[in-house]
Amino acid sequence: MTLPAQIQAPSNAPSTAPSRAPGEVVTLGCRLNLAESEAIRAMVAQAPGQTVVVNTCAVTAEAVRQSRRAVRRLRRDHPDARLVVTGCAATIAPGDFAAMAEVDAVVANPAKLSPQSWRAPGESAPAPAPAPAPASTPAPAPTATSAHHTRAFVPVQNGCDHACTFCIIPAGRGASVSSPVDDVLRRIGAHCDQGVNEVVLTGVDVTGWGADLPERSRAERPRLGDLVAAILRAFPALPRLRLSSLDGVEIDDLLFDIITGEPRLMPHIHLSLQAGDDMVLKRMKRRHSRAQAIALIERMHARRPDIAIGADVIAGFPTETAEMHANNISLIAEARVVHGHVFPYSPRPGTPAARMPQVDPVEVRERAAQLRAAVAANRAAWLQSLVGQARIVLAERDGTGHSGEFAPYRLPPGTVPGSLITLTPGTIEQGYLA
Repeated sequence: MTLPAQIQAPSNAPSTAPSRAPGEVVTLGCRLNLAESEAIRAMVAQAPGQTVVVNTCAVTAEAVRQSRRAVRRLRRDHPDARLVVTGCAATIAPGDFAAMAEVDAVVANPAKLSPQSWRAPGESAPAPAPAPAPASTPAPAPTATSAHHTRAFVPVQNGCDHACTFCIIPAGRGASVSSPVDDVLRRIGAHCDQGVNEVVLTGVDVTGWGADLPERSRAERPRLGDLVAAILRAFPALPRLRLSSLDGVEIDDLLFDIITGEPRLMPHIHLSLQAGDDMVLKRMKRRHSRAQAIALIERMHARRPDIAIGADVIAGFPTETAEMHANNISLIAEARVVHGHVFPYSPRPGTPAARMPQVDPVEVRERAAQLRAAVAANRAAWLQSLVGQARIVLAERDGTGHSGEFAPYRLPPGTVPGSLITLTPGTIEQGYLA
């Protein structure tokens, strides 16, 4: 799928008034989008005029609707700014966003990390800017400290080589591309120089890292475990390293040993489970069975009892029966999921699942609510088990923080954002340990 780097919206879009006011970047979707938004925010701040950006998501139809609502809201809040849309939804359907009266330009994913993408036509640059990176190569990600998070999100991989029948993201991100080890270490080093205490490795298919890198033989192809080990060796003073969503079938032996035995690797693993029924998993073209997923989680708990499990689960996948849904519900308990991302299935045009027999949308929403309730019950019991237990917590900027297991805490007044403090909660208040 070839897309232009930038599509200009119709001429009736609002005009841009010159301004040096800082722009706003609204982010939807995954942690990779969050990481890229920090780089975009830094580039927008250097561009002439005022530019505001919506970094869209396309994982569900609801994510696309939210992206469009964000465009309209941002235009109301910034009537004179140049409004640019980027991200997966804008890359998959650029014409739809360019046709919105509120939008001045659309920047496709392959060009979103190029500084020249954030200048309006006719604006001169203070220095020559590199051309947009082609879709088949990783774009260099500028290092930027987040204005909203105290953790540093570092992309190590982009795109996906798999073909899950429900997923539209490969159309927006392309094939899997890994960042070389030296590039990852350089970016983490820049964050460490700024005093960051936690680094989060992000990507579309993080456990697919290394598959496209040069190798002397297939047996020697680098795996994510090799990258994580290199990071831990290179930065012995980095207190906390965290991984974003993983595909359990791709967790290599070294990575498993690090997850279950390295104190600086946070005991919080988010798995792309998607379903708890084997027939649904086959129809999704997932590469694991229910039994394999449960076995992996049990092995993790046996080696590291405090590990907290997160999971993506889709409710109401096409052809899903009541019995299949019951298997999803029981998976939540059996897998001990305490961080649940439940997605009501929505057909994505062009995907195989969109052509399968669909579950009634009302039933899909009801099943999603039941899955969320199952996760909430697990989570409440888990949080209660942490009351009275001392944990090291990373302070965020909004008066909250997270332990290594990613349990949420309320912080004492005056806690410095980005600091690590030891807390022993005495109660739970509105979902936060306090």
